[in-house]
Amino acid sequence: MSAVASNRVRVSGWGRFPRVEAVWREMRYRDDARRAVERQPSLIARGNGRSYGDAALNPACILSTRRSDRILAFDPETGCITVEAGLLLADLIAFALPRGFFPPVVPGTKFVTVGGMIASDVHGKSHHHAGSFSRHVVEFLLMDAEGAVHRCLPGGNDQLFEASCGGMGLTGLILEATLRLAPILSASIRQETLRAENLDEAIALCEESAAWTYSVAWIDCLSGGSHLGRALIHRGEHASAEDPGAAPLMPVARSLIRVPLDLPSAALNTWSVRAFNELHYHCAKPGTSLVDYDTFFFPLDGIFDWNRCYGRAGFTQYQCVLPRLASTAAIGAILRRVSAAGEGSFLAVLKQFGPEGGGFLSFPMEGYTLALDFPVRAATLALLRELDAIVADHGGRLYLAKDARANARMMRGYRRLDQFRSVRASIDPGRKFSSLQSQRLEL
Repeated sequence: MSAVASNRVRVSGWGRFPRVEAVWREMRYRDDARRAVERQPSLIARGNGRSYGDAALNPACILSTRRSDRILAFDPETGCITVEAGLLLADLIAFALPRGFFPPVVPGTKFVTVGGMIASDVHGKSHHHAGSFSRHVVEFLLMDAEGAVHRCLPGGNDQLFEASCGGMGLTGLILEATLRLAPILSASIRQETLRAENLDEAIALCEESAAWTYSVAWIDCLSGGSHLGRALIHRGEHASAEDPGAAPLMPVARSLIRVPLDLPSAALNTWSVRAFNELHYHCAKPGTSLVDYDTFFFPLDGIFDWNRCYGRAGFTQYQCVLPRLASTAAIGAILRRVSAAGEGSFLAVLKQFGPEGGGFLSFPMEGYTLALDFPVRAATLALLRELDAIVADHGGRLYLAKDARANARMMRGYRRLDQFRSVRASIDPGRKFSSLQSQRLEL
C-alpha cells in the first residue's frame, strides 16, 4: 500500500491483484466507526489485508479496523475471551497460550484479524473435527448502515449471525466478538508425516486421519500418470506437557526470512516448480516428530512478504471445495488440467472438510478443498476459467476470501445464497457496505 493523496491510497489484497486507489479511513473507537458509516455513502471494512483478492476493496472508502485491537475480557475458567475486531490472531495467541488456551480453528496465517476471521468464517486443518471459526464464536457486535449496533447470537431470529459469518463484511461492521478457546498443555504439536504415491492414496490417508484433530496434505500438482496427485500428509495433535521435548506454554519466536524485492515473473515456471516439488516430496521424512505450533499452523509466516515471490503483477489463489463423493474425480481432473497447462503451483494444499455448517456464505462443505497459487498472467486466468467449469460441474464452490476473478455464475455452489441476500437486503437495503468483489459476484 502506498499513499497517493492525503486520504487516498493505492491498495490491494494479499495477492496484489487487483490494485485500486481508494479513500482510506481508520477507526479506533465505536464513535470513529459510526462517523465513518454515517458520512460515507459506500464503504467496506478491512482488517490486516490478508484476503487475497478484492473482498476488502472499495474505491469509495476502506475503513481500517487495525487500531481497534484491545482485549476486553477473559475468563480463565472457561477460556471465553472478548476482543475488538481489529485484534490480530498473532496477538490473541500470544495472550492465550501462556494461560493454557489456543483457538480451536486457525487459518494458514496468524496475521489476520478476528473481525476478518468472522467475516470470512475461516477454516483450518481441524475442520473435519472442529468445524469453521464461527462455531466457536459466542457472540459479536455488528454496526449496521444506520450506525445502530446489534448483538448477534447463533440462531437469532434476525439471522444476522449466520449472514455475517462468511458474509465478507457486507452486512455491517463487526466491532467486537466473544470467542471460546480450547485448553492445551504445551506449545508443541505431535506431527506424523506420511507419503502418498497418488491422489487415491492421499485421499485414503486423509480418510484414515479423521480421528486426528489436525490433518493437511501437500500435493505435487505437476506429477502425472500413476503418480498424479502424489502427496505428503501431515496430521497432528497438541502435545502434552509430559511428552519428551514438548515446549512450554509460551509464544514461539521464529527467525524471519525476508523477500526484499519482487522476483521476475519468469522465476516461477514449469521447471522451477517441478524441481521444487521433486525435492520437497523426496526430502520429507515420514514418521513422527514434535514441532512448534507456529511451524505446524503458519509455515509461510516465517517468510516476510512472501507474496513478492510471484512478481510485480501479483498472484491469485484458486481454492475450491468439492462434495465428498465427487472429490476424487474432480480433483483428479483439476490436477490433470494444471499439469497439462504447465502452470504448476508451489503451494498446493488438500484438506478434508467435515459436515457443512456455519454462515450462509461459509465456504466449507463435506468433502475436500484444494488450494493452488498462480502468478497473474493471461494464460493463468484462462486456465482458471477452465477449472471453474470443472468445479461447477461437480457441485463445488470457490472460497470468497481467496477469490479475485470469478464471475457471478460460480455463486450457484452456495446453496444458502438467497438467505444471505434476504438478510443483507433487510439490514442494508441501500448496500452501503459494498466491495469490488460483492459487485462482481452480484452479492
